Amino acid sequence: MKWLENMNHAIEYIENHLQEKMDYEKVAQAACCSVYHFQRMFTFMTNIPLSEYVRRRKMTLAAFELQNSSIKIIDLALKYGYDSPEAFARAFQLLHGISPTSARRLGASIKAYPRISFQITIKGDSEMNYRIVRKEAFQVYGLEGIFDTKDGQNFKAIPEFWSEIMKNGEFEKLLKSANYPSRLNAVCGYREMSGTQFPYMICSLKTPLSDVTGYTAVDVPASTWAVFVNEPHNMDETPKETQALISRVFTDWLPTSSYDIVPGFEFEMYYDAPGGKCYEEAWYRVIPGKQD
Repeated sequence: MKWLENMNHAIEYIENHLQEKMDYEKVAQAACCSVYHFQRMFTFMTNIPLSEYVRRRKMTLAAFELQNSSIKIIDLALKYGYDSPEAFARAFQLLHGISPTSARRLGASIKAYPRISFQITIKGDSEMNYRIVRKEAFQVYGLEGIFDTKDGQNFKAIPEFWSEIMKNGEFEKLLKSANYPSRLNAVCGYREMSGTQFPYMICSLKTPLSDVTGYTAVDVPASTWAVFVNEPHNMDETPKETQALISRVFTDWLPTSSYDIVPGFEFEMYYDAPGGKCYEEAWYRVIPGKQD
């Protein structure tokens, strides 16, 4: 599939440029998408941030070279894109548990991380519930935060964002601003930003009853959506279960589907379930995939 080919083109670019500072804009270009979208997909598919994968590959090759050549550590640091041997040594120690100097000793134990390759894996261990729907344009409004996919910062910062607005009263204020019985959801990637940053909004549907004073409003275009739903779970499991649901979109559904995801305007919908439990839906804009 073209989507998998693009992901592997990005890995090819990374492998060919490990001996320099990585240009993440060009990595994303190789995958035909934005830096934010590529980093997000990569992390959900591999369970590690892109920057960590690059560090692991650099330090794997550096360790091999240390043990099989007489290259100076300062030269090795420069070769792999580090500004100083100290920065290189810290990265090396963090990964391998020993210093570059110690790694040269006979019998030294080092770690090796192989190159990633994306491919279709047929698992079939659990079903994935989804539906395709068409919606006309609508508006949402709410509380916006700017987050970063670098080193997976967003996975920690977004749950903290939710926790903070629940503590400071902003959650209830936003809920009441709808002026009708409603619920709060979230949308991300609704406008482009540079590099690895992206906007994320805890939001409510905008209607003629809504009081949007002081809130950010977003116009959502008419689109076809793929809607994915997970199983009911306890409330405190929501961050973990939501991330697991999104991960399955990229790892289980997208590689074998007949659709391509259109980046931007990705929704997280939250619902109550019987027995004090809850569940989520993940909404993605899609178009029919191009046939190879």
